[in-house]
Amino acid sequence: MNAASRLPGKSRPTPRRRLRVVLAALVLVAAVTVAAVSLGGGGESADRPATASSSGPASAAPPADPALLALARRDADDPYALGEPDAPVVLIEYSDFQCPYCGRFARETKPELLRDYVDKGVLRIEWRHFPIFGEESEQAARASWAAGRQGRFWDFHDTAYGEPRERNKGDFAEKELVAMAEEAGVGDLDRFRADMASAAADEAVNRDVEEGYALGVSSTPAFLVNGRPILGAQPTDVFAEAVEAAEAAAGETRAQGGTDE
Repeated sequence: MNAASRLPGKSRPTPRRRLRVVLAALVLVAAVTVAAVSLGGGGESADRPATASSSGPASAAPPADPALLALARRDADDPYALGEPDAPVVLIEYSDFQCPYCGRFARETKPELLRDYVDKGVLRIEWRHFPIFGEESEQAARASWAAGRQGRFWDFHDTAYGEPRERNKGDFAEKELVAMAEEAGVGDLDRFRADMASAAADEAVNRDVEEGYALGVSSTPAFLVNGRPILGAQPTDVFAEAVEAAEAAAGETRAQGGTDE
């Protein structure tokens, strides 16, 4: 199954040459990371079975390239983000609603990150749509975008990931997605249906998918923590160490009169 061919609309220009070089380096770093050590987490690809991956010790993370830091959108009005736009650390998440490891992260790790870092102004989480498992994944991505248009993306996210669901067996068919939207508090379901089927939904999802593929993302979930890659639903401690290391590095940069963006 070729995940790269599933979504239409590939006519946008390619990234700048400098950014492509930086992102190629990121792919190499991620590959070395996966080979280094297994901590029992996991990620899943449309083309191969899930494998464990690890990010390594937080203290060993090299400084991120500014081009990777620039991937953080930091839009105060972004309904697909949690946390302050000027938080010192940004976690970018590439996920598929049919990915069981993404569900594990949503149910087990995200609540702890919200409590320990987002609520304290340290961390911002930015979502990226990255459907790789076919039509129902793509439809769920568009539905989540449509829920965000009414300020209910994260409610929809929590509903969709609230329990394990079967992949490509109808759990994310349109009727079920509308029911999830209603449970998530989406007020105007007619608008939700129209937004879900719109060209704007396709464009928004494609934008995120293209960003992910440019990075070399091929499985979900995949994360960048201030530019540092973490692959798979790793133990919460892995994310905590990465956030704290990134916060410390950002603090050092500010103390030296520089910028971490």
